[in-house]
Parts: sequence; C-alpha cells; structure tokens
Amino acid sequence: MTIASLLYQVLLQFPPELGEHRDDLSAVMLTTNTNDSSESQFSLWLGSDETSTIERLSLIDNRTFGNHHTFKISDFINLPEPDDQEIDIEGLDYDETEHYLWLVGSHSWKRKKPKDDKNEAKNLERLATLTTERNRYILARIPLVNGELFQEYKFEDVNLKSIHAAKLALTKTENVLIESLKSDPHLKIFVSSKVPGKDNGFDIEGIAVKQGKIFLGLRGPVIRGWAIILEIELEETTTDTLNLKSIGEEDSLYKKHFVYLNGLGIRDLCFEGEDLLILAGATMDLDAKVKVFRLSNAVNLPDNILHKPEVITDLPHGEGEDKPEGVTLFQALSGEPSLLVVYDSPNSARLQGESNVLADVFKL
Repeated sequence: MTIASLLYQVLLQFPPELGEHRDDLSAVMLTTNTNDSSESQFSLWLGSDETSTIERLSLIDNRTFGNHHTFKISDFINLPEPDDQEIDIEGLDYDETEHYLWLVGSHSWKRKKPKDDKNEAKNLERLATLTTERNRYILARIPLVNGELFQEYKFEDVNLKSIHAAKLALTKTENVLIESLKSDPHLKIFVSSKVPGKDNGFDIEGIAVKQGKIFLGLRGPVIRGWAIILEIELEETTTDTLNLKSIGEEDSLYKKHFVYLNGLGIRDLCFEGEDLLILAGATMDLDAKVKVFRLSNAVNLPDNILHKPEVITDLPHGEGEDKPEGVTLFQALSGEPSLLVVYDSPNSARLQGESNVLADVFKL
C-alpha cells in the first residue's frame, strides 16, 4: 500500500487567543451553505479535545479558511458541568436531511501523565491517578442552517417542523449508552473497570450519521485485533432529551460491528455515499501506521458480524507528532475525490505565525 497522494495544503487561520488549540484539533467537517441569493459558500467546523466549544472557519480562497467564530456548546444544550470542563470532542458530522450538526465526546477515562518538573514519587502518583468528567459523555445535535447554529430553528415553510438542540439522556455519572454497555459481553469489562482511553479503554473517536442511523467509532478497546463500531438510533423523549431506540437483536439498544483494521483503532469516520470511510491509527500512545479503510454499504450492516474493510491508502504521520485525527470529504472544493486531514500535535512546519496551522488534502 502506497502513501496517499498529497494534492495541496490548506491554511487554517485562528485568532491569537485560540492559537494553543491548533495543536489539539480532533474533529473536522466541511459543509456547504446556500444563502438567499443562491450563492454557495463553505464552512469548516472543528472540534478540540481540550475545549467545550465548536470552531467555525469560513472559506476565504481555495487554500485558506479564516473569519473564525466560536460557538459555546452550553449556549445550545445544558451541560452537566461548567464550560471549563472539557467535552473532549472527538467527532463531528452533519445530517443534511434533518439539518443537524452532531457532536460526540470521548466517553472515556484518562490517566495523568508524568511531567518533567515533578519528582519520581509525584510522577508515579500521577500515573496512578484516573479521572473523567461528565461533559465527556455528551452526544448531541444542534440545528445547523445556512452556516449558523441555533438552539431552535423554525422553517419558513409551515409544513416543516421546527428543529431544536438536544442531547442523549445523561445518568448520574455518564449517559444511557454507557449504562446499556455495562452488560455487553465484549465491552462491559472496559466501561465498568474505568480503563483509560489511551490504555486501550473505551474511547469514542468518530461519529457518522446517515438515514437516521448514528455510527460511533471506537479507538478502544481493540479486541484481539478487532475494532468496534457502535450503531444506534435515537428518539426524542422531551424537547431537549434523546433516548436510545431498540434496534439490535433481542431488542438491544445498539448494534456492534467488528472491523479488522490491522490491529488499529478508529480515529474518525465519515460517509462517502453509503460507504463508511474509517481513519485508523494506534489505540495506545504509539507511533503506528495510519490507514484509511472503506466499509462498503455500511448503512445496511447486520450486527455482530466480523468485517474486513478494504484498505484505501496509508496516510503519512510523524514520530510523536503529526497524528491524523480528523477527516472530511473535500471533493466539493478540490474538484476530485479527496479527504482533508487535520492533525493532533502538528509538526513545526505546519505551524504558521502565532496561531495558524496547515491541514492536508489527499487524493481519495
């Protein structure tokens, strides 16, 4: 398998106060907006694993996105914790049929890292410290119309129902999805024992939405070399709350799709037609190959089946840096089948000025 062909790079312009977050981009999504004059423009939506906001950049020219705007997620849904507690956003997608932007947090635990300014005893203590935040268990939708987010949006066409922001129902410590997985034969040990995401624990790192079905890609656990995609469907229980529908075997609240990705975990998902593109990388803190796979006809998969998706291409990556974290289809701008890729821990060559960063566009 050859390394993907780089078509060109795109400059992402952030204001100085957000410069630090160019290093921790974790999700990306391109949308096309049509205004009243039928002119089209493009927006690039980005999430960070260190914030509780969504960032929007607008197309300035074919190689530059800027005119930054921040959206606080707490302006659209009630968060269980204050804004300064990160959601750890790991996936974004847009349902163009229902006009919703979807976002998902990691749903994971984390382990503190050793620090150079700490002594051995303190660093060993840090390695034994496990934490999580309730904001990490957010799975939510927000109305997205013509490039703007709304808490509620009423269409001019009276035959169309208004749409409104909502989130998956929370429990006292997590949410109803995690609660349902505590009895799953494959995943219960991971969600009940609080294994951190970077220790091959439970960790959502991608979302893709199609035909009312929501696909969640797990970075971990990878079980005997097999990664897992969860498929769920949601229904409204109150104006701002969603719950799981019964969709699987024996009225299960989810479906499981096992995918063999050469032992890698899932880092992002996006649909190309009815096929699901899977960005795959290391589950743990390793420098490993990064690949893109295609899972054909993913919208019609039976559950509890072992799948071996087709490898499309390898993506370049660095050692301890330049880790591909988010992908989005980019054909609408590049003019040919392509993916835009954003990176966690970008290398110094990507960093432009005080707060800008370069993303890559690869031929698909």
